[in-house]
Amino acid sequence: MTDEVDAIDQIVVPPEPVRVDLATFPKEMRELYLGVKAALSALPIHFDFDNPISGINATDLFNLSSLMGAAIEIQVVETLNALRGTWDPQMRWSEYRFVRSAQAFPDVRLVKHADDGISVLLGIELKGWFLLSKEGEPSLRYKVSPEACNPWDMVCVVPWYLSSVVAGTPQVAAPWVDQARFAAEWRDYWWEFLRGNPNKEPQKLRGVKPAASPVVYPSKADLVSQTPISDGAGNFGRLPRCKPLMDSFLESALSMDLLGIEAASWQAFFKAHKEKPDPKDLAKLLASFDLRRKHGSEESAERLRELLRELADDFDFGEN
Repeated sequence: MTDEVDAIDQIVVPPEPVRVDLATFPKEMRELYLGVKAALSALPIHFDFDNPISGINATDLFNLSSLMGAAIEIQVVETLNALRGTWDPQMRWSEYRFVRSAQAFPDVRLVKHADDGISVLLGIELKGWFLLSKEGEPSLRYKVSPEACNPWDMVCVVPWYLSSVVAGTPQVAAPWVDQARFAAEWRDYWWEFLRGNPNKEPQKLRGVKPAASPVVYPSKADLVSQTPISDGAGNFGRLPRCKPLMDSFLESALSMDLLGIEAASWQAFFKAHKEKPDPKDLAKLLASFDLRRKHGSEESAERLRELLRELADDFDFGEN
């Protein structure tokens, strides 16, 4: 064994980070935190996007996340304000409202405007996730320092899709919500101690450099991002890969039933078509979708397969 491998084997792994106990929050902030979390959980019921989407060809379908992401996130903020009765039933915070601040962390803040400036009560780092995106996971880059997060700040990923899969009204599914500080601590811990190390990289290169000025509710000028000591592939901050933080959420979201077919199968179907596979390979992919188990009869399953075949034949995949 080389000296480097010996050194890696001798690393003492510290205890895992833990979430802040809600009992340590001031009572009013604990109630607010729980209320906002309940409002986020209610998004699938109350989210309303007025403008249906149509006329998309398949080569653009994967790009919907970037084309529509900001609009979806703005509507999430509006929905949170409409759900004030859930997070502020006693109107204790009547002068506050959620606003989107996309250029700073966190990008959604519960604020009050006054003559002497802006007061921030709580923040949510919000990311929309188009369920049919090619990556099969949220494109969430989360690099903020744990020290730039208040204990009651949150990070939230909201999955969304079109009501008719390739067209229709944007709908949202159950979001993933966690403490922003814990998510940042877990990311650093996973990066340094848990991620794979096939190239036997020395432990001294697997750490994270602290942020230069990790203040809570920073301005655009404040340097609140952590940076890895070594990151040739540019993977630091990809929160969905910091396992198992988001694993159960991702599995649940991708197993959602969209027109009788799991979201993961739709995603695989469009990804395969974008890559222009051999027709035989596409036929195998269609046959692999476990539709019979979900729908109880081969007749129902075949109708769904026929829908996919029609899409493959008739939907504009942008091919020359």
